[in-house]
Amino acid sequence: MASAQKKTLRLQNGTVVEAQNPMIVSASRSTDIPAFYSDWFFKRLDNGYSVWTNPFNGVPMYITYEDTRFIVFWSKNPRPLLRHLHKLEERGIGCYVQYSLNNYELEGYEPNLPSWDQRIDTFKRLVDRLGRGRVIWRNDPLLLTDRVSMDTLLERLEKTGDALQGYTEKLVFSFVDISCYAKVASNIKKAGIRFVNWDRASMCAFAAKLADLNRKWRYSLATCAEAIDLDAYGIQHNHCVDEELIARIAYKDHKLMEHLGLEIRKRSLSLMGEEPVPQGSIDLGCGLYAVRTKDNKDKGQRLHCGCMKSKDIGQYNTCRHFCVYCYANTSQQKVLDNFEAHQLNPDAATITGERSC
Repeated sequence: MASAQKKTLRLQNGTVVEAQNPMIVSASRSTDIPAFYSDWFFKRLDNGYSVWTNPFNGVPMYITYEDTRFIVFWSKNPRPLLRHLHKLEERGIGCYVQYSLNNYELEGYEPNLPSWDQRIDTFKRLVDRLGRGRVIWRNDPLLLTDRVSMDTLLERLEKTGDALQGYTEKLVFSFVDISCYAKVASNIKKAGIRFVNWDRASMCAFAAKLADLNRKWRYSLATCAEAIDLDAYGIQHNHCVDEELIARIAYKDHKLMEHLGLEIRKRSLSLMGEEPVPQGSIDLGCGLYAVRTKDNKDKGQRLHCGCMKSKDIGQYNTCRHFCVYCYANTSQQKVLDNFEAHQLNPDAATITGERSC
């Protein structure tokens, strides 16, 4: 799941350990680091390392940030990032934000989020700070229930899409699949929520209506890790950790481009103007393009995930949004216990506050 090289790391207590040394960090698919652990993360950047525990075997792994050049943040409430972004600039680290801005306020499916209005304001503040194209709107996942119909989803998407015009160029979405997660299905049943499963027909019907709605926005539309092909509706398969977007943001970072295997070249001129970018290359939009010399796809992710390689540093059982469809928490009590431990030891190398690392 990681593209990191190994490196020897000397800890604060003098112990020497082997650590992963990622150039691209994902923070994080497993929890909302920007919302709940921004202070912790930026302290760990200052300290030079953190500890990640493998969820499958429980083995702790050291992560050094010595050569980190880019971070992809994932969040439903990234406002705490705003006070830290200058630290990335000082270190020469690029970033963008995958911002899940759903609207299930009336149903309480995402109980611990700020209001929709506040989250729209945060989106705009981030764009003003980072620049357009570096905050991606996600509506993730799309839920069908006895209280939320397809038309309800589209009405709310329209409200959000209208509010974000001029601030985003893209919408990424996914269809919730409760059947893949037994614990999630159990939790939803206990909560008395009746979910309606998406099937191919309903997905295509939704895609057609969304494509029609998009005529006024002209956003790029993409699905996240979905098997279904919706090209007929102008909807692509997304690459959430995206080498093309990273290249457009950080093409001047020669070390990062070398790591990605991207050769930066100038577009040639003719009497007809600039020559087209060669097929398969990345148009950087400034008279330059990038030629790929290697495959960066992360083969350790889900089958239909289009992400490139990165190192995710989050931990399960640490997100306090408590969304009803969450797959990353086994119980609310476990999350609360972990957060209490984090508060008791906020400078620990792990999110969960273990002092032994």
